[in-house]
Amino acid sequence: MVKVVKKTGRKGQEPVTRDYTIHLHKLLQKIQFKKRASRAIREIRKFAARAMTTKDIRIDTKLNKFVWSNGIRNVPTRVRVRLSRKRNEDEEAKEKMFTLVQHVPVESFKNLQTETVKDE
Repeated sequence: MVKVVKKTGRKGQEPVTRDYTIHLHKLLQKIQFKKRASRAIREIRKFAARAMTTKDIRIDTKLNKFVWSNGIRNVPTRVRVRLSRKRNEDEEAKEKMFTLVQHVPVESFKNLQTETVKDE
């Protein structure tokens, strides 16, 4: 008889780092001026949660400064971000993993793909 091994659930989450380009302009259409920058931060948070499948999202201060750099109304059209899924060091944390979102400065957004970054 051949033993059948049944797979249960999906693979456990591993720490990983990827670079993404988020097109903020299309996410902020029809949003009133006085709510655009704060909505952009919320959309970045939502994007990171979907891409890394973690609930705990931490946004770096440099990324926050970049989004708010042109004021509340004139949010940059695109932003290049580095999403790093990491293990939570805190023992009594609800989530095992968290995602750190950092800004990656680029000259141009032309021909950029999602890239997995090798951790040193």
